[in-house]
Amino acid sequence: MSTIHIPVSVLNLAPIRKGQDSKQAIEAMVDLAQAVEKMGFQRYWIAEHHNTSTLVSSATSILIQHTLEHTNKIRVGSGGIMLPNHAPLVVAEQFGTMATMFPNRVDLGLGRAPGTDMMTANALRRSKNDSVYTFPEDVQALLNFFGPVEQQSYVKAYPGVGTNVPVYILGSSTDSAYLAASLGLPYVFASHFAPRYMEEAISIYRERFQPSEYLDKPYMMVCLNVIAAETDEEASFQSTTMEQFFLNVVRGTQNPLRPPVENLDELWSPMEKEMASSMSRVTFLGSKETVRQQLTKFQDRYNVDEIMAVSYIYDPEKQKRSYEIFKEIVDGK
Repeated sequence: MSTIHIPVSVLNLAPIRKGQDSKQAIEAMVDLAQAVEKMGFQRYWIAEHHNTSTLVSSATSILIQHTLEHTNKIRVGSGGIMLPNHAPLVVAEQFGTMATMFPNRVDLGLGRAPGTDMMTANALRRSKNDSVYTFPEDVQALLNFFGPVEQQSYVKAYPGVGTNVPVYILGSSTDSAYLAASLGLPYVFASHFAPRYMEEAISIYRERFQPSEYLDKPYMMVCLNVIAAETDEEASFQSTTMEQFFLNVVRGTQNPLRPPVENLDELWSPMEKEMASSMSRVTFLGSKETVRQQLTKFQDRYNVDEIMAVSYIYDPEKQKRSYEIFKEIVDGK
């Protein structure tokens, strides 16, 4: 039996399950972090979304601190901070403060999308000019803020100076692959909802990578969906929660995370099915043996350095079991 030793991590959008309120969703987020820490996952990242009543991940840095306080060693970070919404100095102060309180445990993943609709993006914006276009400069500013005191200008992030918080570039298209490569930073591709450009982005990043003070060679992470269960049939049933999640996205509706259903075709039209399924195309789904084969095939083709797993599973215990099975696979169990 071939083993695939690869670091595995977790992304959580902090969804509200049907029957839960916001507080319970935050408690579930912490509970999952504690569980995957015990399993030996590398890191636990929390997303940033706004104006979405079914996700509690709007104040990402607060959730990260809360998770750090309730765990012991797992790295906790942002997947990601959507930089157009924030002044780099504020981000540096927040993450520098967390890195001071929790040394060597804080990651900063950065995205260039707003993580919301355009009206909400405008309400969040720090300026009227489009800060999406200043993303490369903003990333560079953050790297400087976390760097040594001698490279600082007049404006400094206290307590961020010298903390060297690791910065990761997130992307769902090829744009960020070029940026991550030119800056010599680790790159994380969002295959969990936007798999279309994954292959191209991985190639661009690896081919154009420039060694830097942060990395001497490319570090490629892929975020994808994992739904593992005792049998293929059970996993397939559990995955209908994820498909309903993406149907929400397709329809622009805001339903909480829903229990699995026996027949999805009663819920969606053929066109909706096609659109939702294209978003969830990169999913490891099935029993331990099935997921092992899917992971092996994926790694034979892409050989990524780390996989970050998202599991939209309604039952929290089954969600934990899915992560446990995935971790057992990479540990060769």
